[in-house]
Amino acid sequence: MNKRIISVVLFLFLTAGIYGESPEMQEFVQRFVRADLAGKIDILYEAYSNESNSTSLYLYALQFVLDNYAQIGDLRDMNAIVSISLNGLRNIDGAGEDNVISVLWKLFLEYPGSNIKTEIILTLGQLARGNTAFVNDLNNYLMELNMRFRAGESVDYMIVSACISAIMELADSSSYPVLFAVISFGYPELLSSESYGALEVIPGNLQQFLLNVIANNPPDEKFAAFRAVINSNRLTIPERGQLAELALAQSLLTSDDNVDLTAMRYAAILKLTQLRWTRANALAIRHYYRIQADYNQELVSKERFLEAIACLGALGNSDAALVLGLQLGLINIRTESTGIYDPEITLAIVQSLGLIGDNAAFNHLSYVTNLPYNNEIIAAAREAISRLKW
Repeated sequence: MNKRIISVVLFLFLTAGIYGESPEMQEFVQRFVRADLAGKIDILYEAYSNESNSTSLYLYALQFVLDNYAQIGDLRDMNAIVSISLNGLRNIDGAGEDNVISVLWKLFLEYPGSNIKTEIILTLGQLARGNTAFVNDLNNYLMELNMRFRAGESVDYMIVSACISAIMELADSSSYPVLFAVISFGYPELLSSESYGALEVIPGNLQQFLLNVIANNPPDEKFAAFRAVINSNRLTIPERGQLAELALAQSLLTSDDNVDLTAMRYAAILKLTQLRWTRANALAIRHYYRIQADYNQELVSKERFLEAIACLGALGNSDAALVLGLQLGLINIRTESTGIYDPEITLAIVQSLGLIGDNAAFNHLSYVTNLPYNNEIIAAAREAISRLKW
């Protein structure tokens, strides 16, 4: 009896809106309403094969599933109805009408099974572009998943991945925060990479978004934002330079031994050196002094000290030349008196002074050639002297 009532109500509901449709579509819809599950699938296949350009039949089919799936034990037929309907809608231009989006979203939220839910959300990503209300709904849904994951709850990674793909298709910059949350909340690397990819292709002011995160968010999120800078092919050299400069400034604000800020500082130094971002010269000097102190106390490796020296060479002006020149002067005095020096550090300082080219370093560099350094250092000193600007 209940099934008869549902069938009658569904028939009245579905047929109420089809009178603007072609006679062929009206017939498809009416046959669909009367058919059993197997027949409904056949009818949908027939309509799909005929390349129907009307959303009505597929919308009715999805509404039928939404209204009846809970009463069906085996959902294989229902799954087939949903899949065929989604394929049909994806092939119709302009199928993203509000009523279609509404039914699909409700079905996504309520229907069981990751595979079908994934198909639904991917279809919504294709159909709902420009639908601000739906973009907000999807952003909120994924952020809810993110918060649950961060709280230690289990979430379906397949659904998270599908949401990221849909957001990428929707191409709305309001999704930047939720994508960044995926990156910074500790998801598996594959999901983080998918979010990085989405950030790269969604139009909007990505640089400003990352600047705000690096300036205002907690240390772990600052570093995650800077990793996005490092991995970005979209940001221009000036944009990357500004972000790396800000990252270095933020990491130097505190003397606390924060792992994320320290890692961001080292990464920023490498990026600034690569970009030769001279605007960060003063920050690079501050970093050099901090690393020098840490190295002297054996708190950091020689590699970090060499990176700091190379950064001054790439970014430096006369101030940086003065810093490195004084250090070379001390090395010269020690070498002259003891014959002991560190070849790697000495060579790095000489080469950096040559890159800067400030003639204030002339005396220190000239003295190198008169001391018992190895041939490589002496040759580098002569090369650096030839680079000095007079």
